[in-house]
Amino acid sequence: MNTTDPIADYLTRLRNAIRARHRRVDIPASNLKRSLSKILAEQHYINGYSEIDDKKQGVIRVALRYSDGISAITGLERLSRPGLRVYKPADQLPRVLNGLGIAIVSTSQGLMTDKEARHKNFGGEVICSIW
Repeated sequence: MNTTDPIADYLTRLRNAIRARHRRVDIPASNLKRSLSKILAEQHYINGYSEIDDKKQGVIRVALRYSDGISAITGLERLSRPGLRVYKPADQLPRVLNGLGIAIVSTSQGLMTDKEARHKNFGGEVICSIW
């Protein structure tokens, strides 16, 4: 199935799985989604992810993280979208919940968190925020 915005589809699948209290969710694979999953695992928003080979396209199986029945991810928001791209220089990158959440930024060096991009002085497209 073709989607116009694969990142929004990724975030929506995560959001729906969290609301339904699923332990894992399967998402069609792409390099961008792998990078997003890697960042979420490094920041301890998910327990991990694994690659499952499919006949046409791979699948990423994301293991969601819960603590006492409460998800580690309480909110997801798509900031830059196909109709309105949001680009920010390093000094104007958004701080999510005063540093308690993360913003994921697409830079010339790949995807990274807002803190990492500020530290390396990279600006770029602000993909989404997660808290």
